[in-house]
Amino acid sequence: MTISRRKLIEPQITPFYHVINRCVRRAYLCGDDPYNGKNYQHRRGWIVNKIKQLAAVFCVDVCAYAVMSNHYHLVLKIDIEQQQKLTQEEVISRWLQLFNGHPIAVDFLKEGQIGADKQQALSKLVAEWQQRLGSISWFMRCLNEEIARKANKEDQCKGAFWEGRFKSQALLDEQALLSCMMYVDLNPIRAGVTPSLEQSDFTSIQQRIREYQQLKTSAKQSPSNKGHFQLLPFVGAEHQAKIAGINFAFADYLELIDWTGRCIRNDKKGFIGFKQPKMLQQLGITADAWLEHSEQFMERYANVSGKWSQMCAFKQRIGGQWCKGKSASHQLHPN
Repeated sequence: MTISRRKLIEPQITPFYHVINRCVRRAYLCGDDPYNGKNYQHRRGWIVNKIKQLAAVFCVDVCAYAVMSNHYHLVLKIDIEQQQKLTQEEVISRWLQLFNGHPIAVDFLKEGQIGADKQQALSKLVAEWQQRLGSISWFMRCLNEEIARKANKEDQCKGAFWEGRFKSQALLDEQALLSCMMYVDLNPIRAGVTPSLEQSDFTSIQQRIREYQQLKTSAKQSPSNKGHFQLLPFVGAEHQAKIAGINFAFADYLELIDWTGRCIRNDKKGFIGFKQPKMLQQLGITADAWLEHSEQFMERYANVSGKWSQMCAFKQRIGGQWCKGKSASHQLHPN
């Protein structure tokens, strides 16, 4: 039985989620369609540009993304603290960037105040919009609806463009987040459509590498983010108490993903890595278990990934009676 989306996404349990959406009717987001000979490479830009806009409006951070030929992946974090701190004016201003505003809200922004008889209605609207600004479901709705409309217009057709609602996986801890991000970032290499991370177009790892290289080559200048949005940063364990972000150092993540990519692409020189990356040693995860997760994360779990006891508790909370991924969880959490 299909589980309600509001049960699958529980920000009070975990703010991190992996979401994926796929096209129908042999539709192509990008690349060459072998059936009609058309190239849809530009649609990848539609996705990334829309994510960029939505990330600036919603209280939702983007950890990783990959836009493939007929589907895309996102790893998102709900910023509950930012959502709760939004003022009435900020909520209205953000919402009006996406939708036509209610006349009462528009008048409030123009005049700075409204009559007492309208204040109750405005407060109700603001509370509803504030809740939606921290909702992955609304984030995905805004993303998918615009892409579907533009694609249907371009294809001169009507009907569904996406394969039902998006799928989501709750990521309950750092190991789950790390392996899922790795799975998403390595999508093009795993599919054999690109030979290297640097050539993995329309992925978060390409964006992070370019910005990282710019910082290294020009320490006095901030990286150029033209055409990009700010991804949730890697902050490292020493900064995690001060800065919100991913609690690993990016240099360590880069070492791990480069090693993993070489193991997946066994045609690359040096693909057998005898020395395990620093992060695997710290987490105590074996090389074989890690490579299985980086290639089969979606298959190893269903709605949730994390430590087995936490997965079972999450499943019970949402009303499920069976949880997939016991052996996988034990591999990812050996201690």
